[in-house]
Amino acid sequence: MRILAVDYGEARTGLACCDAYESIASPVGTVCEWNRDACAAKIAAKAAELGTELIVVGLPVNMDGSCGERAKRCEEFAASLRELTGLEVELWDERVTTVQAIGILNETNVRGKKRKAVIDTVAATLILESYLSYRKKKSGSKQQV
Repeated sequence: MRILAVDYGEARTGLACCDAYESIASPVGTVCEWNRDACAAKIAAKAAELGTELIVVGLPVNMDGSCGERAKRCEEFAASLRELTGLEVELWDERVTTVQAIGILNETNVRGKKRKAVIDTVAATLILESYLSYRKKKSGSKQQV
């Protein structure tokens, strides 16, 4: 199943997609858009272009597990995507993905403008990798029953 992961941001939204076998998560770009509805429309078009069957939107849960204003905006954005695409849209805990993305970019010495351009797609890729790992574990536990 082709899954599109979205790291929603106010100015830049990172996207990542997996192959049909759900084995490789790859960055597919960044949508630079301040308007939520316009951003959702661009992502819906990209989902159609990629043949997406499921969309996963990162949910920025606080470290204590609570949901703040940012999480609420992501929930609203996910609802917009669901309405525009007709696809299933799941929210996925994205705690520390941006921190992980910064760590990866530090290790590869990506800094300044280059970092700003790719950090959101790296975060989306990490969200998707986490989600794919969950799906593999979930399907593995069903097979053992």
